Amino acid sequence: MRVIIVDDEDLARGLVREFLSKHADIDIVAECANGFDAVKAITELEPDLVFLDIQMPKLNGFEVVELAGAKARYIFVTAFDQYALKAFDIHAVDYLLKPFSQQRLDAALAHARTSVAKVGVDAVLREAAQRNKPLERVLIRDGARVHIIAAGQIDYIEAQDDYVRICADGKHYLKNQRLSELESQLDAALFVRIHRSWLLNLGAIERIEQGRDSHTAILRDGTRLPVSRSGYQKVRALIG
Repeated sequence: MRVIIVDDEDLARGLVREFLSKHADIDIVAECANGFDAVKAITELEPDLVFLDIQMPKLNGFEVVELAGAKARYIFVTAFDQYALKAFDIHAVDYLLKPFSQQRLDAALAHARTSVAKVGVDAVLREAAQRNKPLERVLIRDGARVHIIAAGQIDYIEAQDDYVRICADGKHYLKNQRLSELESQLDAALFVRIHRSWLLNLGAIERIEQGRDSHTAILRDGTRLPVSRSGYQKVRALIG
């Protein structure tokens, strides 16, 4: 079984490494100290199992799963028990609460070996996000790079088939996600669907112009976006 260990603490990685050394069939293919390196390693090395810390700098464990995807199985390792429910919401194989014993890790590893159903982690992550508070930041994978955009910095989002084009601070990013799905994860008091293909941050609006048969949103940077009849009613209801 090919394994990656992800934790920002050297001692924590060393402990997992020591416990795993008791198992002859385990091949540790990488160790990572932050979320960015973890996403790269998981994507390139395609491990069977990842021991993944939750609270880390740059990207937390849940964000690593979102970016790295569902090919690997995950055992979360953390000192905080409040994340257990969310971990199992995304069908983690197990949840190790620090400090844990050799026996507890062995049990988690046995569970991983017998876990034959690889759950669609991306899909379950999206469902979990809908049950939790709105996204505070959006993660966009661009090759080996990861862009982290605060939700409040997004001016608007445009649907492009299975992708969305996100405009934030004058820059544009493509993300492989449906507009309706991202809309469900963002704050409904801040983002409004003004058109079938457009999701708009109310804070980016300068004014709305009324034409003969349609409306147009004029943003603070001069961008003009179409506003449907139902979209105009939503904007009026939210901004009064």
